[in-house]
Amino acid sequence: MNPIHTHTTLKLTKRLRRLRHSESMRALVRETRLSADMFVLPLFVCEGEGVRREVPSMPGVFNLSVDQAVRAAEEAVAAGVRSVLLFGIPDHKDDIGSSAYDPEAPVQSAIRAIKREVPGVLVITDVCLCEYTDHGHCGIVIDDEIANDPSVDQLVRASISHAAAGADIVAPSDMMDGRIGAIRQALDERGFENTAILSYAAKYCSAFYGPFRDAADSAPKFGDRRSHQMDPANAAEALREVELDIEEGADIVMVKPALPYLDVVTRVKERFGYPTAAYHVSGEYSMLKAAAQHGWIDERRAMLECLTAIRRAGADIIVTYYAVDAAKAL
Repeated sequence: MNPIHTHTTLKLTKRLRRLRHSESMRALVRETRLSADMFVLPLFVCEGEGVRREVPSMPGVFNLSVDQAVRAAEEAVAAGVRSVLLFGIPDHKDDIGSSAYDPEAPVQSAIRAIKREVPGVLVITDVCLCEYTDHGHCGIVIDDEIANDPSVDQLVRASISHAAAGADIVAPSDMMDGRIGAIRQALDERGFENTAILSYAAKYCSAFYGPFRDAADSAPKFGDRRSHQMDPANAAEALREVELDIEEGADIVMVKPALPYLDVVTRVKERFGYPTAAYHVSGEYSMLKAAAQHGWIDERRAMLECLTAIRRAGADIIVTYYAVDAAKAL
């Protein structure tokens, strides 16, 4: 006798598989939902015109001149992505990162062009010195150390310059102590009280930034960033960092990277209830790209699974190089 036809019907009152029976049913009860307007697309803006130079370690990501950055913003908005995050790649670098606050630098020029040509797009600007210093560090180097307070002065100048160009949000990513308060005070004193601050509040010293440094030409020429970026082993410290930044005036707080620190994202969101961002960083993106190019994973499924995990952990905002692709997939 065929055992398949002699099974006993279980007397179950609860069958969880009922709600997984079809795609329509699964969609009806889905707990975590992604939407295009929660994504932020990073753009690397360089000097020149007509420049669209692919980053070798980040397939599908480009260094863009201002005119090409405008096109990228237009494509993002057409897909439903309403926010971009600008990183600058200047031709001139020096030991104090003075191009960071040059009103004609790539970021400032891109802010004006995007706000003019792509109405309604939200422009966020990265505020750090690593892309602008000839030594590649996030601040001013004095006696082979990153000097905190002089670095904050430079970050304030950059933030003012971005706000004056029309940035909606400035996003300090340097992890210097006290920079949020200093930037908030300086913005308010100059009439930019409506310019918001997205703080990279818990930015870890991570191995997953490698491709970004390729894109932004921002690898440190000596040493590392362990003196200011967070130790990957620490989570309670992240909560202290976030709390301080909120006290100093941050409007949005961010955890970076995202996937290795989902526990931190959850703890930050549950503890403070603030708008919480997470950065799906270059190394996370490039790993998926490399595996997909080898035929080892389904890139579309893996992309959406990763972004869903970040959202499920508690992130309200996801910065990702997959922003447009994910929006189209949704």
